[in-house]
Amino acid sequence: MGKKSKKDKAAAKAGKGSGGPTIKMIVENRKARHRYQILDRIECGIILRGSEVKSLRLGKCQLDEAYGRIKDGRLWLVGCDIAEYPQATHWNHEPKRPRELLVHRREMGRFVNKAKEKGLTLVPLRLYFNERGIAKCEMALCKGLKLYDKREKLKQADARREMDRAAKRGR
Repeated sequence: MGKKSKKDKAAAKAGKGSGGPTIKMIVENRKARHRYQILDRIECGIILRGSEVKSLRLGKCQLDEAYGRIKDGRLWLVGCDIAEYPQATHWNHEPKRPRELLVHRREMGRFVNKAKEKGLTLVPLRLYFNERGIAKCEMALCKGLKLYDKREKLKQADARREMDRAAKRGR
């Protein structure tokens, strides 16, 4: 085989040409993985205004306090903070307005029935643009973790880390 050109190396480094779908991550809710046990996931479309899309392309979004709400048979994203787009002037959007999520009726029915169980919460895990450039939200059906569960999880992670260090030293 011959040498790779700079373009080939750059494409390989960027993950292009691997055949898999390319998504552009906007924001990820990492706290959700620590605070909740994730039971089920669903990918949703989002109804957005133009200034919101522009702001998302700049990565100006926070999911820390966001949650899902089912109202009138529709799924809503509440508490998601998408910053105002500075160039939109008086056509700007409200940063924390509720946004409707688009889900297939069958998936919605399955998801709603599980959500009605005691102690389950709808939490957004991440916002991203798919390979076609459409904004998507990954919602999860979660159960809150107790403090002792969180401590146990941290202990297991520490033990795993120590074993990995010991294995590296032994080489």
